[in-house]
Amino acid sequence: MNAPNDTARDKAVRLTSLSHGGGCGCKIAPGVLAEILKNSTGFPAPKELLVGIETADDAAVYKLNDEQALIATTDFFMPIVDDPYHFGQIAATNAISDVYAMGGRPIMALALVGMPINVLPLETIGRILKGGESMCAEAGIPIAGGHTIDSVEPIYGLVVMGLVHPAKVKRNADAKPGDVLVLGKPVGVGILSAALKKDALSAEGYTQMIATTTKLNKPGIALANLPGVHALTDITGFGLAGHSLELARGAKCTVQIDWAKVPMLNGVREMAAQGMVTGASGRNWDGYGRDVSVPDSFAAADRALLTDPQTSGGLLVACAPDAVDEVLAIFRRDGFAQAAVIGSVIEGPGRLVVR
Repeated sequence: MNAPNDTARDKAVRLTSLSHGGGCGCKIAPGVLAEILKNSTGFPAPKELLVGIETADDAAVYKLNDEQALIATTDFFMPIVDDPYHFGQIAATNAISDVYAMGGRPIMALALVGMPINVLPLETIGRILKGGESMCAEAGIPIAGGHTIDSVEPIYGLVVMGLVHPAKVKRNADAKPGDVLVLGKPVGVGILSAALKKDALSAEGYTQMIATTTKLNKPGIALANLPGVHALTDITGFGLAGHSLELARGAKCTVQIDWAKVPMLNGVREMAAQGMVTGASGRNWDGYGRDVSVPDSFAAADRALLTDPQTSGGLLVACAPDAVDEVLAIFRRDGFAQAAVIGSVIEGPGRLVVR
C-alpha cells in the first residue's frame, strides 16, 4: 500500500493542514442534517426506484429489468492523511464501499476532484488521482470520467455505479428480530486520524490505519447471495452507533451491541482516553444520543469510540443465526480476520442499546 517515489515537494504542504475536517469526519452532523432535510418533499418516486432516501441507505438502487438493478452512489471528502497517494486510495475505497454495502458489484466510477491549484504542486494532485485509480483497478472498474474544480480545500472522491439482481438488494432496513449482527472491520479510524493530526501517531499506527481504510469491502457481493443475510450497511461518518441506529430505525426494531465483542484497532482505546478524539464524535452524539442507551459505567473513551467517525469502515451484517458461520467464513476468506459477532436485533422501538 505504500506510495511510490515520495518527494520533498510533496511534503512541503501537509494535506491535512488545508482541510477543516478529514475523511468521513467531514460529514454534516446528523442533527444538523436532519434539520436541513426535514422539509424536503422530493419528486414522487417511480416504482423502479427500489431504494431511495427513505431509510438513509448507502446508495440508490433503480430496477432496470427482471435481472438487473443499477446501484448509484457518491462519496467525497477532504484529506484524512498527508500522503497524497494514500488519500486517493482511502477516498476511492470509501466510495466504492457503498456499492458493496448494497450487495452489488461495482462496474465503473467517475472522479470528483476539487483542488487548491495555487497551493498544491500538480504532481501531488496527480498522485491523489493515482491512488484512487489504484483502488478502482483493484475493484476491477474503470474511472470513466469525472469533474474538476479549483477549490479552497482539497476534495477527492468518486461517483460509483454497480449492478445487483433486484431480488438480492441488501437494504439497511430489512433486519429482523432474532438476527445476529456481524461487523467486518475494527473501529477506531477517527481516533487514529486525530492522533495523526496531532503528530502523535506511531509508524505502526499509521500502517494499520492505511491497511484498514484501503481494504475493499468485497465480501458484500458474496453476502448478497445468502438468503440468511437480511440487511447490510457500512460504518462510516456517523460511527458504529449512528449506522446501527439507522438499521434499527429502518427495521423498526432495537439493536443491541455487546461492547466487549466489538473489534478495535490496536491502541485506539488508550488514545481516546488521552483525548485523541475528533470533533465529529461529539457532534454525532449530540445528533442521536437521545436514542442510544449505554451502561452507567460507560467511560468517555468508550463513548468516543462508539460514535467515532469511520472512514472506509466495515460492513455491518444482520443475518439469521444459522447463517453466522457462513457470513464469518466469507469475511475470513477475503482476509477480514477481525470480523466478529457484536450483537443482535430484538423486538422494540428503533433504538440502540449498548451492553
